[in-house]
Amino acid sequence: MFVNLKNYWQRLPDFSLSHILLRIPLAVVFIQQGLSKFPFDPAVGLGMGIPALVWWFVCYGEVAAGIGLLVGGLVTVPRIRDIPAVAVAGDMLTRFSGIVMCCIATGVIWTVIKPESLLAFILTDYMHFSLWAGGLYFGLRGNWAVAVDKK
Repeated sequence: MFVNLKNYWQRLPDFSLSHILLRIPLAVVFIQQGLSKFPFDPAVGLGMGIPALVWWFVCYGEVAAGIGLLVGGLVTVPRIRDIPAVAVAGDMLTRFSGIVMCCIATGVIWTVIKPESLLAFILTDYMHFSLWAGGLYFGLRGNWAVAVDKK
């Protein structure tokens, strides 16, 4: 039975660019949310109880993290990912962008949404939970999903 399963997995096609199906919508949402906060106005952040400096990082961080996630994905194209320095830089950019996304989503959840419980939050605010989980995924996984060899 194990031999049959092994043969089954080996016969499945390998689509190493499937991470793009997660990257593009996640990046688009972050870029759109960031651009909707421009022009930068500290009073908007202060109205939500967020200091001006933190609000500046949120505004620019959302746009930069979205762009970083897209650029990090570009270096997973087969001919480009074979260049070691570019592959490492793309992985680092993807991980950093994911961490920034996770941090921003966590800040929104704690300071703006303020859910009464974790379960209530997960069940009712799937949008912010999905943004947080997507950022965490790319922060932890990076571009490893398309790595040729992980040593």
